[in-house]
Amino acid sequence: MIVFDLKCENNHVFEAWFQNSDSYELQAEEGQVECPFCGSINIAKSLMSPNIAAKSNRSPEKRLDFIPANHIVASSANVPETMETSAEDVKRALEHMHDTMKKYRNHVKKECEYVGEDFATEARAIHDGDAQMRGIYGEATLEETEELLNDGVDILPVPGLGKLDS
Repeated sequence: MIVFDLKCENNHVFEAWFQNSDSYELQAEEGQVECPFCGSINIAKSLMSPNIAAKSNRSPEKRLDFIPANHIVASSANVPETMETSAEDVKRALEHMHDTMKKYRNHVKKECEYVGEDFATEARAIHDGDAQMRGIYGEATLEETEELLNDGVDILPVPGLGKLDS
């Protein structure tokens, strides 16, 4: 996985994660990368600061930065000057993010097989070549998720699956 700082035609700067650089290029070319602030699909890579990897002997809890879900992180390049504008930008970004997560969730439900609580077992079997290659989704415990990631199994969370509208 790779993270890019992106910038839309309205100078909003935001981060997005991709499988690799080619994945970004393909999604941007197909208009699948949207600004979370204004919905623009006219996106380009922005200047980025280097990401220095943490020492591998540290525990995952010490290597990860957790940000509460109710916080939006943006660069200072697009921080509004007034609180009224800021509140409106946050509201618009949250609505856009909600819509984007809903589209992603619906795409996963339509295109992938639901395997329920067998997700970790099935994902590992696919990764190891012991099961048919296909898109799957389901549930996994935190421990199962950490084991999959530590073993190099590529997985992504499905935001709000089944709970987004509640």
